[in-house]
Order: sequence, then structure tokens, then C-alpha cells
Amino acid sequence: MNNQMMNQLRKMQQEMAKAQDEIQSTTVEGVAGGSVVKLTMTGDFRVTKIALDRSVVDADDVETLEDLIIAAFNDARGKAEEFAAKRMGSVTGGIKIPGM
Repeated sequence: MNNQMMNQLRKMQQEMAKAQDEIQSTTVEGVAGGSVVKLTMTGDFRVTKIALDRSVVDADDVETLEDLIIAAFNDARGKAEEFAAKRMGSVTGGIKIPGM
């Protein structure tokens, strides 16, 4: 490899590391049930907060609350995946890199 290619690879590696840091520090919010359940997660899928409206807390109907939490998680995960794909795509120019 010539020096120009090596420099381009180094720059791409630096940009990828920067993008991964940005993904990890970005948060997204998933909602369910008309926003009675809100779940916040980072771009690398770490849940950082769950907010429940009091109206959804019913000791006689725990299953509905469980379903709403799952729906909010899936909503947030979809948003995180979309953000990560766009951010990494901006670095790789749309080239699919295994593991990214």
C-alpha cells in the first residue's frame, strides 16, 4: 500500500471511532401507549431511563404494562439502529463493513 492509501485508512479509522463514540453517547426515546410509557436508551442499546405515567400502573393488569414497556423498548431500539446506520454510513459511504 502506498502512503496515500495508508493515510486514507487512518483517517477512516479515526472517523469510525468518532462515529462510534457519538453513537454511544447519543440517546433516543421510545414511546408506547400514547406516551404513557417512555424509555430512553443510548445508541448502543443501554437503557438509561423508563418513565411511566401513573395511569398505566394497575396492580390488576401487569401484563398491559409489560407489553407497553416492550413496545417502548422496541421503538427506542429501532430509532437507535436507524441513527447508528446513518452515522456509520456517513463514514463508510454506504459500504457495508462486517460488524458495523
